[in-house]
Amino acid sequence: MSGAQGGAEDRAGVWVAVDIGGTFTDLVAFEAGSGRVRAAKSLSTPPEFERGVEEALAAAVDPAPVRAFLHGTTVVINALIERKGAPTALVTTRGFRDVLEIGRANRPDLYNMRYAKPRPFVRRRHRLEVGGRVTSRGLVTEPLRPEELREVARFLRDEGIRSVAVSFLNAYANPALEEEAARILAAELPGVSVTCATAISRRWREYERTNTAVLNAFVQPVASAYLGRLGAILDRRGVPRNRRWLMQSGGGLTDFADALPFAIHLVESGPAAGVVGAAALARAAGLRQVVALDVGGTTAKASLVEDGRVRVLSDYAIERRRDFAGYPLEVPAVDLVEVGAGGGSIAWIDPAGQVRVGPRSAGADPGPAAYGRGGGDATVTDADLVTGRIGASRPFGGGLRLSVGAAREAVTRLGARLGLGPEATARGIARLAEAHMAHAIEMVSLARGRDPRDFWLVAYGGGGPVHAASLARELRLKGVVIPPLPGVFSALGMLAADLRRTFTRTLPGPAADGASAGRVRGEVPNWREAVREMDELARRWLAAQGVAASRAEIEHAVEMRYRGQEHTVRVPLRTTDLLGLELDEAALTEAVRDFHRLHEELYAFRLDQAVEVVDLVVTAVGRLGDPARLFAAEPAAGGRPAPSDVREVDWDGWGLRATPVFERAGLPPGWQAKGPCLIEEPGTTTAVWPEERVSVDELGLIRIEEEG
Repeated sequence: MSGAQGGAEDRAGVWVAVDIGGTFTDLVAFEAGSGRVRAAKSLSTPPEFERGVEEALAAAVDPAPVRAFLHGTTVVINALIERKGAPTALVTTRGFRDVLEIGRANRPDLYNMRYAKPRPFVRRRHRLEVGGRVTSRGLVTEPLRPEELREVARFLRDEGIRSVAVSFLNAYANPALEEEAARILAAELPGVSVTCATAISRRWREYERTNTAVLNAFVQPVASAYLGRLGAILDRRGVPRNRRWLMQSGGGLTDFADALPFAIHLVESGPAAGVVGAAALARAAGLRQVVALDVGGTTAKASLVEDGRVRVLSDYAIERRRDFAGYPLEVPAVDLVEVGAGGGSIAWIDPAGQVRVGPRSAGADPGPAAYGRGGGDATVTDADLVTGRIGASRPFGGGLRLSVGAAREAVTRLGARLGLGPEATARGIARLAEAHMAHAIEMVSLARGRDPRDFWLVAYGGGGPVHAASLARELRLKGVVIPPLPGVFSALGMLAADLRRTFTRTLPGPAADGASAGRVRGEVPNWREAVREMDELARRWLAAQGVAASRAEIEHAVEMRYRGQEHTVRVPLRTTDLLGLELDEAALTEAVRDFHRLHEELYAFRLDQAVEVVDLVVTAVGRLGDPARLFAAEPAAGGRPAPSDVREVDWDGWGLRATPVFERAGLPPGWQAKGPCLIEEPGTTTAVWPEERVSVDELGLIRIEEEG
């Protein structure tokens, strides 16, 4: 693969992107001068993840100096899932200490008898109330008492609290009291992290905003310590401090200094990078509608991309499932559905005697049985080895050699409990894992009002290419596209990302008279002032990131809903100069028309009733260059490539077949073949089933479609 990325001032030297997953740490290095792209994979090293980063750097980059470093990390999500954050307290408005406990009556599955209510991350003893009150219109009706806050600080110091979240009622409308309280606590508690809720979100919904602040406070010291250790490694390697960026959940990059106070923005940084890469690939390949599928070592994640645009939500929930409401976060996040069906997901038998796959994972240590590192449970990777859909002839990643014997032994043990042989057990594990993956794809397509038959499946991660063709056939997708370097594609996706920060503010505003008229009635209070303030925030952020004016953009959108609805639809505004418009008539009337259309696309209906503006959204974007040439393939040798191997593969309904195995590096653009066949490359294998055809296009992308 070859390519260059944008102007010399941005893409000079070697750019390195590193993505830490639950099992592997992936690295992609881009050389601006030669256009060469190199990849490396090492085992993740929890809890000292920076060691895995250092090992990957040494393997792929030495001795070349690194000009820029881009990073996606699981440190934040791991700290939340494992409850290994800092001892945290909450300081809030008198009468609201139990907002975390009360939460919302939003059971995902109303009749699920196994439902468990989320437990707050802060003990009630450490949820403290103080005076000071602001109305929903931003009017201060009761001032703060600084001495009361100093008493709170003394108590928290005695309790050994290391991080504090400050969230006041209605602070989204006027953050002055909340900000003052945070300043007093920071002065009284040196060395203690203090999170001000409105610094993260100026949106309403007290429970969601308070929970966001608490979770940020919980993980901020952990993230700070990790980034400090990683920063020391980058210092030793001479990486410029102004060229160190972190991938955020919303699909944009920000520098280390900006990310430190807002660690919660990193909760889904790695998966978001993969979707950004899939969007860039879709634009380069001329694919209008794609589903991005990332099957890693621990989970499978699906996301929808339309017209090359990533769908970003204004809120998000971690750990949400049918029997658990999860923990809401008011941060921008790529619209992902995640299921426990990665390569390391463990197959097990529940108390009712049914076989399950996931969500428990063998992780990096000990890993699947095939790793030979002490794991004894059968996993999806072990099942794929037993069926022959992946092989053991080449290193799997991080220098690992897979053991077919160890995988077969683990699968055989599970099968013995079911009265099945290893082959039937392996097929069953693969089917169950693919059922979970198919559900994730349906949730981002059918559940979003989209027909899967209109979409291509862009599959990556170590397990994506193995299972993609089977999923596409089951869901009747258009076909499958396997990108370059699929085993490390999330890291590659970071090289396609831009600097990005979204500012959102709740600003209840005008309503249209109805769907037929589309007229705007009323005016948004303080609209012009809010736009000016948020645009200024966006410009200051871009300047702090060192973005040249020629590469800076500011995007605007509004969150709208029908009057009486609970949730909103984001509507992009078609202008970049809001200040020059009569906003109540021009921009908003146009937005109302777009809202009706988008609402009907998403939910299959529109209403002839008033429409409300709820939030104003301003996004600062700093372009780092055109990523399209990242996906340009180095031409392979001409002629008709011969198989490098032939092995017996269990193709489920088609039975056991002698299957040719090709090396991807030897397949030139224009190459075609009929299934079944396997295409191997470092880190993964593409499985092409019987009655399918496979080809390599002019970009070097593998495309799989059904015959007929």
